[in-house]
Amino acid sequence: MSDEQPEVRWAPIEPKPKNRGRIWLIVGISVAALAIVGALLFFLLPRGDAPEPGASGSPGPSSSPTETSSPTPGATSTTDPSEPPAVTPPAPVEPTIDAFRDQVSGWLTDAPQGLDIIAGSSGTDALSVVDSLVQDAQRMSDTQPPSSLDAQWRDGVSAYAERLNELRTAISESGNTSGAVEAARSAVQNLRSLVGL
Repeated sequence: MSDEQPEVRWAPIEPKPKNRGRIWLIVGISVAALAIVGALLFFLLPRGDAPEPGASGSPGPSSSPTETSSPTPGATSTTDPSEPPAVTPPAPVEPTIDAFRDQVSGWLTDAPQGLDIIAGSSGTDALSVVDSLVQDAQRMSDTQPPSSLDAQWRDGVSAYAERLNELRTAISESGNTSGAVEAARSAVQNLRSLVGL
């Protein structure tokens, strides 16, 4: 008697169906629903910092008996609550003499060098240097001096600018520029002395 054993065949087990796609779909829908609810709450709930139109700042609907609905003749309001209050810029801070000297020292140092270049050149070269000095004079005029120097500074810069214009005219007419150069040099030296250079 032979014992026959049944033939055993190996068969792979069928894999379980993958649910990853379904899980991600559920997570995505949940996140979208939360985002929609959050947006609705953000836009639909009233905020405490902005009053609704027509709402007054009074705690209750009743008004006190002493209030009148018509304005009194002498108390007219000049401010419109819908307009922002006018903001005036702060007054410019007056510079100290040392700070002012630092601001203008570059221009006042370049001026004598420029005048030396003009004295040794002619034509368009001299004109370009004069134009540069005129621009520096304009910058000096625009710079706010201390109040103790204000009138003297304005007069001095005006005189210097006038001497530069005379110098430019002398160069353009190809005349003798030595007198105009010396007049401009004297005017710029007055400005240098004024600020302590």
